[in-house]
Amino acid sequence: MVIATGFFDGVHLGHRLVINRLVAAAAQRGEKSAVVTFWPHPRNVLQDDARNLRLLTSLEEKKALLLGLGVDSVEVLSFTKEFSRLSTEQYLQLLIDRFGATAIVLGYDNRMGNGDVTTEEVAATAARMGLDVIHPDSLDSNGRPISSTRIRKALEAGDVVAASEMLDHPYKLHGVVVAGNRLGRTIGFPTANMQLYEPLKLVPGNGVYVVDVETVGVKRRGMCNIGVRPTVGSGNQRTIETNIFDFSEDIYGLDVDLSFISKIRDERRFESLDDLKSQLESDREYAIRK
Repeated sequence: MVIATGFFDGVHLGHRLVINRLVAAAAQRGEKSAVVTFWPHPRNVLQDDARNLRLLTSLEEKKALLLGLGVDSVEVLSFTKEFSRLSTEQYLQLLIDRFGATAIVLGYDNRMGNGDVTTEEVAATAARMGLDVIHPDSLDSNGRPISSTRIRKALEAGDVVAASEMLDHPYKLHGVVVAGNRLGRTIGFPTANMQLYEPLKLVPGNGVYVVDVETVGVKRRGMCNIGVRPTVGSGNQRTIETNIFDFSEDIYGLDVDLSFISKIRDERRFESLDDLKSQLESDREYAIRK
């Protein structure tokens, strides 16, 4: 079994180099490929100030993306404080004993085991234990390696275009449509209010976005407002509201998927509902052209 291991949040372009090398190496060796990952995120377990770390992919999204790249299996280990105390050698032995690892693919910053162990030290330990060590090429973006942290920062700033480029696919939110105050209907812009299935999923920064929407088997263009609705809201409850173009079905209680295309503008307060309506008409025209 050829194995790659890590959290792989987002399954971004840097991760895909590792996964593509994993699948190719397994095929060359006539063996199966497996990704061994963890849940929850190590920072959510080990760092008190990171309990609210937001993720790029839910566990199910991550599994689907990895399997879609041709991996034979995705194995999930429960990350606990006790698990975090394993040494590099103990963790590698677990991969050998539990999954039959014969080779391991190591990315540019693939560390494992407790302590400040470098990737080079992991590679040396793996080789000493009889594992073949495989290194993929590195991938840079603007002179820096692509990382989940960089993608999170881009999304928090509302730069969904940069995030999508590093992910190699549009950033997505998955949830259920819940009841709202229906105020949008009164000005001709009914919205579907989303509640996320994964509470730790990262929501892009406040603003209005062009999105592709999928629900009840239908795909439509739309525009999504993320924020506190300063014109009509109380100013303290963050919502995800989407106006779906050319769509009038009742979808309360049903699944909805949003794929973020680009940001239109920041969220802001308007003096009247007429001013808000006028801006929304302009936003819609922009979104249709994108």
